[in-house]
Amino acid sequence: MHIETILKNNIPCAVVTGAEKIITDTQSALDLLMSAKYEAGTKNIAIDKACVTEDFFILSTGVAGEILQKYINYGGRIAI
Repeated sequence: MHIETILKNNIPCAVVTGAEKIITDTQSALDLLMSAKYEAGTKNIAIDKACVTEDFFILSTGVAGEILQKYINYGGRIAI
């Protein structure tokens, strides 16, 4: 996993790239949020779709709902 910080309109955003699946469940999504917070100094995250488990995009699994609810609770924002 590689985290790069970019500034857009003076707002930092962590751009996450990698060859492996980074978000596989709720805990891994929270780990990513905290890593971005401490490494990049922001809770704004942009991540490649290839780094997210396919279950996230199947809404009947509930994975997306759990992850997004945690991000709302912790004040994080994510773009895939």
